[in-house]
Amino acid sequence: MRKVIIIGSGPAGYTAAIYAARANLSPLVVASSVEAGGELMNTTEVENFPGFPEGVMGPDLMAKMQEQAEKFGAEVVYDDVVSLDVSGDVKTVTLGRGVTHEAEAIVFATGSAPRKIGIEGETRLSGRGVSYCATCDGFFFREKVIAVVGGGDSAMEEATFLTKFASKVYVIHRRDELRASKIMQDRAQANEKIEFVWNSEVIDVLGEDAVTGVRLRDTVDGSERDLALDGVFVAIGYDPRTHLVHNVLDITEHGTVWVDGRTSKTSVEGVFAAGDVIDPTYRQAVTAAGSGTVAALDLEHYLAARGDAGAPAQDAAVIDDRPDAEADAA
Repeated sequence: MRKVIIIGSGPAGYTAAIYAARANLSPLVVASSVEAGGELMNTTEVENFPGFPEGVMGPDLMAKMQEQAEKFGAEVVYDDVVSLDVSGDVKTVTLGRGVTHEAEAIVFATGSAPRKIGIEGETRLSGRGVSYCATCDGFFFREKVIAVVGGGDSAMEEATFLTKFASKVYVIHRRDELRASKIMQDRAQANEKIEFVWNSEVIDVLGEDAVTGVRLRDTVDGSERDLALDGVFVAIGYDPRTHLVHNVLDITEHGTVWVDGRTSKTSVEGVFAAGDVIDPTYRQAVTAAGSGTVAALDLEHYLAARGDAGAPAQDAAVIDDRPDAEADAA
């Protein structure tokens, strides 16, 4: 039986793994069979993660986090969790290949998934012109006319990135102003390939075997019109991946896993949660990483209280990370 299993391999999961591994807890990280590394694997340049003044590619950042976790003794498996039993002192995790693992503690850090518009044409043409990942699929739209649906930072990043391939990129937004940060707005608005379609919502995606356009409804006067396109990239936000723990852990009104205040403690003893799956507000790589730290320290205290942690828990970890603490105290 293991001390801890970490479900998820984004910034929260790998940061928790780094801390747990350094505490000699030998964590098992279940990284997913198809989505290992989390949403940053679908991100181009990350400019706001501390320590990278020139920016860093999302996949490169996640590869470094994984390497660091493995350096200290974390084990990573590429599989998907299909069921959890956390009802007793021993937690059981069943993977897609039928393998079962037991642990004394669980860190649930499954992140979030792209939100869908929720219309028939979107589902029918997913993968045939409808995409949720510019870095994954942008190459296939060279010299094509495409649209990005959304008005936040993710939408602006996707639109700007897609101008490397597409001949024209429409940004379709429900309102007459963007939610994105000013720097992201300015960057998109200065790009001559990007045209904004304001006060418009997509009510259908057109095409039989591939996307040929979208049907738009004006959010002001209700009128409808068609816009010819070769592809649609949906960037309207994310929903926490909580399907594994419905009716297992308490869920907030925002759909995130409930945790006790600023801790990572869920409604079930020995189960901790971190990252976007508990955060409906900030959803940044750096806040997810900080959340993973909290989860690791909380589980170290939990195991220490049980008398079976691999090393002294939170106090030792904090002192270790703050080499000048004793001098400051003196």
